[in-house]
Amino acid sequence: MFDKLKEECGVFGIWGAPEAANLTYLGLHALQHRGQEGAGIVSNDGVSLHMHKDLGLVGDIFGAKVLERLPGEAAIGHVRYSTAGGGGIKNAQPFAVQTSTCPLAIAHNGNLVNADSKRRLLEEQGAIFFSSSDTEVVLHLVARRPEAVLHERISAALREVDGAYSLLFMSDEQLIGVRDPHGFRPLILGKLKNAFVLASETCALDLIEAEYIREIEPGEMVVISKEGLQSLRPFEQVAAARCIFEHVYFARPDSVLFGQSVYATRTRLGAQLATEHPVEADLVIPVPDSGVPAAIGYAAASGIPFGMGLVRSHYVGRTFIEPSQSIRHFGVKLKLNALGNELKGKRVVVIDDSIVRGTTSRKIVKMLRNAGAKEVHLRISSPPTAWPCYYGIDTPTRQELIASSHSTDEITKYVTADSLGYLSTGGLHDAVGSRGEGYCDACFTGNYRVQFPKDEEKRSLRVLEA
Repeated sequence: MFDKLKEECGVFGIWGAPEAANLTYLGLHALQHRGQEGAGIVSNDGVSLHMHKDLGLVGDIFGAKVLERLPGEAAIGHVRYSTAGGGGIKNAQPFAVQTSTCPLAIAHNGNLVNADSKRRLLEEQGAIFFSSSDTEVVLHLVARRPEAVLHERISAALREVDGAYSLLFMSDEQLIGVRDPHGFRPLILGKLKNAFVLASETCALDLIEAEYIREIEPGEMVVISKEGLQSLRPFEQVAAARCIFEHVYFARPDSVLFGQSVYATRTRLGAQLATEHPVEADLVIPVPDSGVPAAIGYAAASGIPFGMGLVRSHYVGRTFIEPSQSIRHFGVKLKLNALGNELKGKRVVVIDDSIVRGTTSRKIVKMLRNAGAKEVHLRISSPPTAWPCYYGIDTPTRQELIASSHSTDEITKYVTADSLGYLSTGGLHDAVGSRGEGYCDACFTGNYRVQFPKDEEKRSLRVLEA
């Protein structure tokens, strides 16, 4: 309904804390923005694993009675938006199984580009899958490894897969966190008294008042047990390719991501956008909430006053009864409403983080005009999104991405704006401080860091060329 790239997933794990499940519940609350389709927690009482998961939001799934049934001083949790394998309870995570050597749970943020071929091979060898998720492929590969030590089995299994993963594994004796060699998806380490914490973002640490220690490095594995924490480097080193779109949109602005404040980065995106695409106007407004920091940066750099011309409803559910077509732009109006008194007669600069299909931008521009805006100038704090992501973001096919087949002038005409300006790729990297290195920007450039296997290349190229 709303024309945004969909969230990926979020993971949280803790080892050595009383009420581990309760703390995981809080951590997942902080990561709710990374997935609203389903959530789950697996706890560890030192003997066995206990699990509860369901579809819906964290606060709706876990009540006091449910958390009482998740004992132990260790737990992992997951919030999900389906990027691989489709939705439904069967694909909700964490997964928990009994292997030949130990009980094992897994939670995954990312996407494996060779999961289909690995799955077919495993099925030919007799494997039976209970889900359609690429995460279960990793479980099967780990379970089949002959190594005696769990972290060695995991390392060997992960050498067989390609793509993006920030993974948490938990047995009755260990919590293991591992990040793919490119480091596409984030994973951070914290400490709460004597307990270690692993999470997708630092905002989860803030909520439980844990100390931020550091980022888990690309290609690093940390093994946490009663002996403490051990850091391993089981993979061949490659160039880092952290997802730059995390800074543009996905991460919470109060997180520190890849060593940088997300809020500060987004204000720099807005300031850079003002330098690249100035315009004479009376008011700078964001498309809330993700456009707020960039709009603040644009206003400060341009000298144009900042204001809130759009108000967002935070209570939009996943399902609702749609009225007749007599209510124009119903989907957007359900989420956003224009402040006519602030907009009437003014030349307005509207800051958003991205344009996907262009449908929502078109409706927002018309809404602002109907509220009395004299001019509407659309500014986007990222380059044109012209390529799908295959590393853990649910992206439309290339055919559905308006920037893949239309020029900026054509998009301006379609969304009915007076002008449109995208941040340049160079400006994006300058604002993030990457100087073009260490980040993946494939959704803007088509420069994919991990290639598809030969047996999946034709299928993948069909999507790219669609």
